[in-house]
Amino acid sequence: MLYLVHMIVDIPATLAPEEAARIKAEEKAYSQQLQRSGQWAHLWRVVGEYANYSVFDVPGNDELHDMLSKLPLFPYMKIGVTPLARHPSSIA
Repeated sequence: MLYLVHMIVDIPATLAPEEAARIKAEEKAYSQQLQRSGQWAHLWRVVGEYANYSVFDVPGNDELHDMLSKLPLFPYMKIGVTPLARHPSSIA
């Protein structure tokens, strides 16, 4: 099942810069692992924001929730999820 996920990151200014850097490095490693597996199918940055739109390809809601909640930046994110279905006019 495909999901469009909008993630907005808001790291508090009170978080130590070293801790923020460590979390970001863990986030990058985890996200790239999911991309290599094909579960994180697409990742696009939102210009001018600390945010992204991503497409995930996972079996269902529970798997997506588990995957997102394991993101190291999850505690600092606002996440919106839209399940996607094939459009009847799509030629793909």
